[in-house]
Amino acid sequence: MKSSIKKIFNSIKTYLLFLFLMISVLVLFVFEHDMSIQKVNNLEKQKDVVQKLAQLDKNDIELALIQFNGKSTRLQQDIDKLKVIYKYNFTEQYLVGNANEYNNDLNLLSKLIDNFNNAAHVYYEDILKNKQYSYQTQKELDAKEALDISLNKVLHHIDHMLLKHLQYDEGKFSVIKTVSLSLFLIVALLTFWYRSRLNKIYNDIAFLYQVDKDTKGYEIFSVEADAIALRMNRKTVSNDNPTMLDKVTGINNYKGMLNSYSHKKGLKDSNFTSVTVFDVDNFSKTHRPYPQDITQSILKKIAYTISLYEQPVDVIARTDYNQYTIILSRPSKEQCFKDADLIRESIADLKFNVPNVGTERITVTGGHIIKPNNTALDEAIKQAKDILNYAKTTGKNKIFQTRDMAQRELS
Repeated sequence: MKSSIKKIFNSIKTYLLFLFLMISVLVLFVFEHDMSIQKVNNLEKQKDVVQKLAQLDKNDIELALIQFNGKSTRLQQDIDKLKVIYKYNFTEQYLVGNANEYNNDLNLLSKLIDNFNNAAHVYYEDILKNKQYSYQTQKELDAKEALDISLNKVLHHIDHMLLKHLQYDEGKFSVIKTVSLSLFLIVALLTFWYRSRLNKIYNDIAFLYQVDKDTKGYEIFSVEADAIALRMNRKTVSNDNPTMLDKVTGINNYKGMLNSYSHKKGLKDSNFTSVTVFDVDNFSKTHRPYPQDITQSILKKIAYTISLYEQPVDVIARTDYNQYTIILSRPSKEQCFKDADLIRESIADLKFNVPNVGTERITVTGGHIIKPNNTALDEAIKQAKDILNYAKTTGKNKIFQTRDMAQRELS
């Protein structure tokens, strides 16, 4: 079965959107990697700060206290930065699933930092109070011991968080590796697949562009190119098969209609197919109101008018002396009927000059049905003729469809 260019390009648009989303995911991974580095730098910086706060210059204790107040405030700000960074770390939150554990670690670090700041503040205040003494008092020694214990707890917890961070990164890398490899395989397969189909579409275009082309040596890939080729080669096919043409009008006869329909029915995609049989009013084999040359001119003019509405997947034919059968393919049932009625109106606008009579107006009456997929063409034509015969009993220059027959049965 031939492929549709429209469907291929719609799927390519979906594929490009998919590519955009996947690249966005990869950019997110890069962004999170940068945040991971920021988090490590933040924790390392906090280690450096607390170590410096524990070893301030005691010779100038007033300056040391000023430095302490500034740096101790910055420690809590660094913890707030870690919370902000984690807020945008989606892989850790939703894939690794460590939100509760990490927040508990941050809260504990904040508490330990507060304890350290308090211990350091007490220690430096004691030094300030006892700076007149040349030796360390017992209170100062106790404060120093409390500061060292608090410092070790902070450093130990930061090291513990850094170790956990390595474990989190290992889990994230496993997820990123799996996602990246999967995306690579999907993109590689789809890229080569679409490349192949685009090459085939290009070959179809190149085939249609050639002036001297061998239709037997090339198999058309797309539905649209096949429809164009059918239209381009329609005259050639007709000349090669004169037995399928109506001698008067040059369009298909009944045999040609069946042949054209068998070739084109695979091109209709999901469209609806309608069958309309038109009968020229006041024309019949037994009733011939005009000379033969004028009659043939009228029949040709009607056929030409019908052909103006013909699309590549449509079939038109003169199937009886005064009858034309039109097979349309349209996106909706309403459009099928609308186009069939436009053909009727266009024929009704035709006028002919008849010698010794004057200007004559030609009209047609039609029977129209939507052909189900499981109904043979002959059966559909028979149903359309039944509707036509009923329409002719009610007047002329009109087109009836299945629901009009249903109304007749109800009345």
